[in-house]
Amino acid sequence: MKRFTAASTLILIALLFVGLVIVNNHLFDSARLDLTEGQLYTLSPGTESVIENIDEPVKLYFFFSDTTSKGMTGMRNYAERVKALLREYEKASFGKIKLEVIDPKPFSEAEDDATRFGLTAAKPGDGKEQVYFGLAATNMLDDQLVIPFFDVNKEQFLEYDLSKLLYQLSHATKPKLAMVTDMAVDGGQSPVTGQYQSSMVFFEQLEQIFDIDVIESDMSSLPKDTDVIMLAHAQSLSESLKYDIDQFAMQGGRVIVFADPHFESDMTALMGNRGANSSGTGLLYSWGIDVSPKQVLLDGKLGLDVRSNAGNVVKHPGIIGLGSEQMNREDVITANLESINLSSAGAVSLLPSSTLDMQTLLHSSDDAFLVDIRSYLPTQDPAALQLLLGKNGKQYTIAGYFTGSTVSAFGEAPPMKDGRHFMATTEDLNVMVVADADMLTDRFWVQQSQFFGQTVNSPFANNGDFVSNAVEKMAGSKALISIRSRGKTTRPFTRVETLKRAAQKRLREHEQQLRDQLAATEEELAKLQSQRGQNGALVLTDAQRDTVDSYTEKRVSIRKQLREVQYELDAEIDTLGNWLKFLNIAVAPLVLVVVLFLISLALKLRPGKAYTKRK
Repeated sequence: MKRFTAASTLILIALLFVGLVIVNNHLFDSARLDLTEGQLYTLSPGTESVIENIDEPVKLYFFFSDTTSKGMTGMRNYAERVKALLREYEKASFGKIKLEVIDPKPFSEAEDDATRFGLTAAKPGDGKEQVYFGLAATNMLDDQLVIPFFDVNKEQFLEYDLSKLLYQLSHATKPKLAMVTDMAVDGGQSPVTGQYQSSMVFFEQLEQIFDIDVIESDMSSLPKDTDVIMLAHAQSLSESLKYDIDQFAMQGGRVIVFADPHFESDMTALMGNRGANSSGTGLLYSWGIDVSPKQVLLDGKLGLDVRSNAGNVVKHPGIIGLGSEQMNREDVITANLESINLSSAGAVSLLPSSTLDMQTLLHSSDDAFLVDIRSYLPTQDPAALQLLLGKNGKQYTIAGYFTGSTVSAFGEAPPMKDGRHFMATTEDLNVMVVADADMLTDRFWVQQSQFFGQTVNSPFANNGDFVSNAVEKMAGSKALISIRSRGKTTRPFTRVETLKRAAQKRLREHEQQLRDQLAATEEELAKLQSQRGQNGALVLTDAQRDTVDSYTEKRVSIRKQLREVQYELDAEIDTLGNWLKFLNIAVAPLVLVVVLFLISLALKLRPGKAYTKRK
């Protein structure tokens, strides 16, 4: 009877387990509890908006070489993160997104498909098979977009990259950006070196989202159907083009201006020219905005390290790095940015007579000064520039957003233009002004390297994000901006890092002692070796030999101490790691066992059981 009861209990438990699994899959499949910092597995409102606006079904083909990536722990963990996030996209789309996960094994049809889509195959080396880790997306019109290879270093932008791909796939026409500039933003042959230059990275990023028309400042008109205008170091606008931009702004069009008191990145313009290479600011002045074209901003706190002519590393007060403290954290353009680098920037402000409102996006520290550009240009030494700093600095606005009412720069339409739609005033000016154009050039924010035969741009500052955010905001696409950057799944062990830093500090101190004593030893040896006999042979007295031996023993002793410090460092790290493993692996089962034991103990001691025993 007892055997039958035990078997029945096991069967009931098995049936109950299966039933709970079925109920869970059908009723709680959409339920999620994301306990990660930054809600990594929860779609942001911006992504939900992008998914909601998808009109036609989209197919996602996620290629990951699960078979050939054995042992690549970091890549496999990131692949799981990508796959989990793609599952969330599929669930949130209610059938508009279909996801297919593919393992492109070597010499398979799936591998041919990955190649056909244009995905990048990474070659780990050591005779291992190549690895695919990318995404292809198609819609009903056979439009196709891909992420060739997921870079783990861009994990914080994973959701943005996925949402941008869906956004581009669901919008047949891109917003039209008219870029008025005298810079070689789209590459070409350098007139100085004669070599071909690739496009600027910020321009390549904008090309992925916008239909860009590059317009030189001496052209006569804007393209039709322009959505946003960007003036990037436009120096001398033709009267006709200036009128078009003015009327575009008067009619509510959105304008972004990068106006620089001295654009020092243009080597061609600086050849033989000792004056300032300034952007044109006449149009801004007419609207009531001052960009200080004859003054350069120096900052006593935010100067970046540069190497001087003497070889020393010094702070350059004219090349400054803004941190998050110098950015408006409440604006979608700068809310998630951490650093922006600028060079020979200026300051923006409202003219006393202006009727506009200004919202600051970027500002200097409170130890900044505006110096005459005629004093700045001939001073090449950063240490000499430090002398231009005064005693009482103040905070200046470097980038701002200007809205409100203003008047046109023109009293009437010029003769070459049709004046029937001329507007002399506006109540809705929307202009963003940045008092620097050097920040657009690659050298101030991106480093290029080779990765499996391809050029990879690794940003070390957020200049490109700032430009992309600004254009997207001005173009009206706020959904993508809100998902610009998310957290990472990899989180540092702060306790471990603290131990490492403490041990490394001790190690560095011993290393310095070793270097000092080695230097002293070599100096003594050099003196001894200079004492040679008549035949040129080295002659040492017994005392000198003892000196050499003592220094040698001391060097051995200190090296032994260094090894002991390194051993202590490893021991502390290993001990901490073992404790972390214990907490992660053993504690949860132990807690469960204790809880079950307490429950069983409580059941045995319940009143009914006790009564039965006594009976």
